[in-house]
Amino acid sequence: MKASRIAAVGAVAGVAVLTLSAPAIAHVSVQPEGEAAKGGYAVVDFKVPNERDNASTTKLEVTFPTDHPLASVMPQPVDGWDIKVTKSTLDKPLEMHGKKIDEAVTKVTWTAADDDGIEPGFFQKFPVSVGTLPEDADELVFKALQTYSNKEVVRWIEVPQEGQEEPDFPAPVLALAEASADGHAHGASDGEADDAKADETTENASAETGSDADSTDTTARVLGIVGIVVGAAGVAYGVLAGRRRADA
Repeated sequence: MKASRIAAVGAVAGVAVLTLSAPAIAHVSVQPEGEAAKGGYAVVDFKVPNERDNASTTKLEVTFPTDHPLASVMPQPVDGWDIKVTKSTLDKPLEMHGKKIDEAVTKVTWTAADDDGIEPGFFQKFPVSVGTLPEDADELVFKALQTYSNKEVVRWIEVPQEGQEEPDFPAPVLALAEASADGHAHGASDGEADDAKADETTENASAETGSDADSTDTTARVLGIVGIVVGAAGVAYGVLAGRRRADA
């Protein structure tokens, strides 16, 4: 009896470690490369994981906020994806570098050029340079639609509310940092220079992202292997203990 209990405990321990090492269910999200400061420019990444094991993600549609329209929105080309930028007329024109702007980007759509898209078990980042970020908001909400190759559409449009549990299909939310101590945000006075800097940041961040992803994947695999070893050791110990008891 004692040997069988030890074997069972070992097996449960192995399963527990494997469960802990399994990745949590992810959703479409947005994060800045570096910092997204109020009144400045930033490069933001829309991260899209494939949550299905029998279909690929073939389209991403991101709606940009109309309550805080962005005068400059420039997607970075992504291999294997076609990009469409949709602009709309603004009810209230914006001023940027002394010029009035009466239209702004309201949607960006990425469509896979072939049937592969984002295959099961993978994710893709879609970088976009944006600005000028609003000074009178703490965050921006970008509602997104994720389309799979089997025609399924997942609507990431539920706005998270402070103090409440995260909704099942939360919209990507970009948190905005305060401007620097001198009262100016980086890039607020020179859009072109900031865009060039954003491009350089994107290249560096892409390399770092690959390294981070490899590190996370390696950690998960190691934990999984440890769980299997622990479980197997428990089972083996139980078997040997049972044989010794029988021989005695």
